Amino acid sequence: MATPAYRRILLKLSGEALMGDDPYGINEKVVERIVGEIAEVAGLGVQIGIVIGGGNIFRGIQGAASGMDRATADYIGMLATVMNAMALSDAFRRHEVESRVLSALRIEQVVEPYIRARAIRHLEEGRIVIFAAGTGNPFFTTDTAAALRGAEIGAQIVLKATKVDGVYTDDPQKDPTAKRYHRISFDEAIGRNLAVMDATAFALCRDIKLPINVFSIFKPGALRRVVMGEDEGTLVHS
Repeated sequence: MATPAYRRILLKLSGEALMGDDPYGINEKVVERIVGEIAEVAGLGVQIGIVIGGGNIFRGIQGAASGMDRATADYIGMLATVMNAMALSDAFRRHEVESRVLSALRIEQVVEPYIRARAIRHLEEGRIVIFAAGTGNPFFTTDTAAALRGAEIGAQIVLKATKVDGVYTDDPQKDPTAKRYHRISFDEAIGRNLAVMDATAFALCRDIKLPINVFSIFKPGALRRVVMGEDEGTLVHS
């Protein structure tokens, strides 16, 4: 059997990915499908960390736009990510895959606190680690949390799961002639003003030479193909 291209990965999942076609919340069928694909990759021996967003429940920036204090809104958004992380962990349990939720905010009655050494130990023991509550600080996105946690655990790549199967020359939903970039450097992405990740997250990955692959979580088998090093999504590299 072919060997995976990466031994340890950090997967960034948006909260919106858990909604499916629903307007709000968690669609159980969508979660089951996503968890099934992640479990398949874990079965290849790949160590997996996951950072989950909370936009399907609450987005801090939207709360701030409606008049709420921005820091308060961001903390509410962090709590939404904890809810999503717990739902993911329970879905992994149903697939008989061990996982642990580690939260940057201390809620020890329900999830473990984030401690770097503990996260690495869980990974080395074959558990999927779900990082909740972002960085634990307001004004930072879960994209930034993904770059930070990826760096801390020594991930070889950050995989950004989106609704689009890569980075394109233009919005493919508006321009049918838009072309997908198969590979692109950090400098090229900046020069072409491509929105790959949040600017802070992108800068961190660029500085520490941590590659990013943007792919569609809704494309069956895409995650496995990325992990196996196949031409899937867009690879952003140094």
